[in-house]
Amino acid sequence: MVLNCADFYDAELQRHNEVFRAALKVGTRDRVLDIGCGAGQTTREAARVAVEGSVLGVDVSAQMLEIARRRSAEEGLRNIVFEQGDAQLQVFSRASFDLCISRFGVMFFADPAAAFANIGQAMRPGARLVWMVWQSQSRNEWATVIQQALAPGIALSADAATPFSLGDPAATTDVLNASGFASVDFAEVHEPVFYGPDVDAAYEALIGLQFIKDPLARAGAAVDAARQRLRDLLETHLTADGVLFDSRAWIITAHRANG
Repeated sequence: MVLNCADFYDAELQRHNEVFRAALKVGTRDRVLDIGCGAGQTTREAARVAVEGSVLGVDVSAQMLEIARRRSAEEGLRNIVFEQGDAQLQVFSRASFDLCISRFGVMFFADPAAAFANIGQAMRPGARLVWMVWQSQSRNEWATVIQQALAPGIALSADAATPFSLGDPAATTDVLNASGFASVDFAEVHEPVFYGPDVDAAYEALIGLQFIKDPLARAGAAVDAARQRLRDLLETHLTADGVLFDSRAWIITAHRANG
């Protein structure tokens, strides 16, 4: 169910979101662009601060945007607009934003250079960019040990690495510089992801996610054993604060170059 997925995602990233929100430094008059906004948590948080400005949330999922619009209306936020679209291709008004934000929403573009250039032209000279992205796959326990539990001995597919496509600071800096951004900086975020208050809740939530469903579907007759390995893994990660897996992310900051 999409609503549960939206709630799960926000809960999963609660600790990351606190760090991200502090890094944004949204101004009261800022015009903010939120890329890959999902159900709109970060969009709403920006709108609450930019009371004399505006926030545009963009996402490819119509279902998630339906949730985002409903929640914004329930809060009475009138300075938000949500649009369905791919920010790589979306037509934005030129030089119309003061701040571009994204919480794990910019790693999936088919052509990052084209996407970042398109986003860049929508930002005024000197505008800020604040994005949170995953570091490399090897530094994210949630990606490595769960995959190993579900499909031991099976190498990850190329598609599985996509969430980590911006994990290399040097390569990402090169793409951002080529897209018109300067003063690119990376700050590490080392916080766990939260998968549920107990093993049963974590298991039920995870088996509904695509990166879990795909290997389970490929397991065939061994699916019961794979499911049991997943439960066993969750047991080993149960803490007093719930089921937690280690993760590492970057907060990328940059400025739109003048001229």
